[in-house]
Amino acid sequence: MEEVLKFLEDCGTYFLATIDKDKPKVRPFGTIMLYENHLYIQTGKVKNVSKQIASNPNVEVSAFKDGKWIRVEGKLKRDERVEVKKAMLDKYPTLRGMYDENDDNTEVLYFESGTATISSFTAKPIVIKF
Repeated sequence: MEEVLKFLEDCGTYFLATIDKDKPKVRPFGTIMLYENHLYIQTGKVKNVSKQIASNPNVEVSAFKDGKWIRVEGKLKRDERVEVKKAMLDKYPTLRGMYDENDDNTEVLYFESGTATISSFTAKPIVIKF
């Protein structure tokens, strides 16, 4: 799990894919955190991405850096605990202009289950299940 976190942190930006009815939707994300051995992301409940995840929690993340790429597929679950929201916002303080751990908009989600695959053209893929 640490290897997945480090890869995504080093990339800075990753892309999250969701499903909107029958169409894929992909957008850049930048929040990633390990908390209680779960990989978390953050968004706002008012955003379409939040509604798409609520409707279908199966997502995929993809990122590329230095000739390697990662794909993380899995199922996201919302965590309403204030302490987790605070930990995420403490890690990304620039988001505090838009979010607060006590508002009704801030949403943190963790991979309830998933598989990460780190690949390149020169090495055998590394598969991490969680």
